[in-house]
Amino acid sequence: MKLTIGHLYPDLLNLYGDRGNIQCFRKRLEWRKIEAEVIPFLSDDKIDFTKLDIVLLGGGSDREQELVCKYLIEIKQDFKDYVENNGVVLAVCGGYQLLGKYYKTDKKVIEGLDILDIYTEWEPERLIRNIILNSPLFETPITGFENHGGRTYIGSHTPLGKVFFGLGNTGKSGYEGVVYKNVIATYLHGPLLPKNPEICDYLLERALKRKYGKDISLEKLPDKLEHKANEYIVSRYSDKKYVLKETIKRYT
Repeated sequence: MKLTIGHLYPDLLNLYGDRGNIQCFRKRLEWRKIEAEVIPFLSDDKIDFTKLDIVLLGGGSDREQELVCKYLIEIKQDFKDYVENNGVVLAVCGGYQLLGKYYKTDKKVIEGLDILDIYTEWEPERLIRNIILNSPLFETPITGFENHGGRTYIGSHTPLGKVFFGLGNTGKSGYEGVVYKNVIATYLHGPLLPKNPEICDYLLERALKRKYGKDISLEKLPDKLEHKANEYIVSRYSDKKYVLKETIKRYT
């Protein structure tokens, strides 16, 4: 088996170690003896989504998002078709914002891909801190780091998780990210996947199912260090009076 991973515009969109998500995809496949091919697509490269099993759209500053916008508009329909055909996508921060209708900065409006029915508006106070989410998709809490000036309004979309500690999409909604078909869009840096291997395997399994036409359960990996790191962050921001399983509750 083999999966091909497309990294979109790493020359412009690669804030806060998001390239580590690519490494996590690659290593967790290789550890299971599954071939992984990574194709970086730079600003002027032609992208054939029919050849890709996973797409990473990383984060960038407002200026970089504006620069990459003209390239995204050229692939808008192909990208949308890929998503609607259950293509697997991880979009982080700026990439998350660009999947929506628009991002309104303090100076202008950046047109989005209109793949998700969301929009983002800038506010002067940045939302910066560690963040912990509870998600019905995963047994363990999701941890990461958020740093964004945009407030993303997700409408009727399903959020990735409920904020246990941190600020999330708008700082007020109590929710973070979006899950749509095989897309996970989020503000969580860190990078996200090495801190949360369950999310990585979730995306890998969906990519394998889409490509090979059957449910594939990946062999479990030990992940001892990853789980210890997760437990440390969660316990650090939890009320010490309660046991972890009592304070971290999944929502329905």
